[in-house]
Amino acid sequence: MSLIQAQNITRIYSLGDVELRALGGVTVTIDRGEFVAVMGPSGSGKSTFMNILGCLDKPTEGRYLVEGIDIGGLSRDDLAEIRNNKLGFVFQGFNLLSRTSALENVELPMLYNGHAARERHDRAREALRSVGLAGREDHHPNQLSGGQQQRVAIARALVNRAPIILADEPTGNLDTKTSREIMELLVRLNSDSGITIILVTHEHDIAAYSRRIIRFKDGVVVSDELTQKD
Repeated sequence: MSLIQAQNITRIYSLGDVELRALGGVTVTIDRGEFVAVMGPSGSGKSTFMNILGCLDKPTEGRYLVEGIDIGGLSRDDLAEIRNNKLGFVFQGFNLLSRTSALENVELPMLYNGHAARERHDRAREALRSVGLAGREDHHPNQLSGGQQQRVAIARALVNRAPIILADEPTGNLDTKTSREIMELLVRLNSDSGITIILVTHEHDIAAYSRRIIRFKDGVVVSDELTQKD
């Protein structure tokens, strides 16, 4: 069974008397351990698709399944549980709490799962170590570079040991060298830990780190190709 199954997904938004068809019958399957880049121009439907994958939105028509669970009939609480346990999120803007240490930022997703303080500390330290930030646990975001802040965000996405990371333009605020370092980190996490990574990007050189590129245009998939990798 595939990890992610999007089956003939349509998403229509009503704007007064006008209907906007953001997705028009998208079918995509993603297996465990894949590294997929999602590309497309503004308004192509890629962001709507990622919102559905992240259980932040639901299809108007069609089905979306995560590990065989159909999100269509789930309650708000059930969706929140899936987001917390099966999905890790990484954003362009890092989304760290400015007055909170790196360790505390990484611990945040575990607060919703009722983990004891010792377990939260230990797992957050382990996650920070895995992204190369051992020794930075007590630093606040303003004491960290942009690349280090994104590493904290990736550690936060890892800490609940979710099988999927959804990364929305994760290098958009970073310089070329730091972008390369972040992408190499994601590649390592994918290859060493088997984490499935789905990445939205406008940049072809960033998409080239993936093993598969799905391109959207006008609400539909126009290509779905493997990249040339060993």
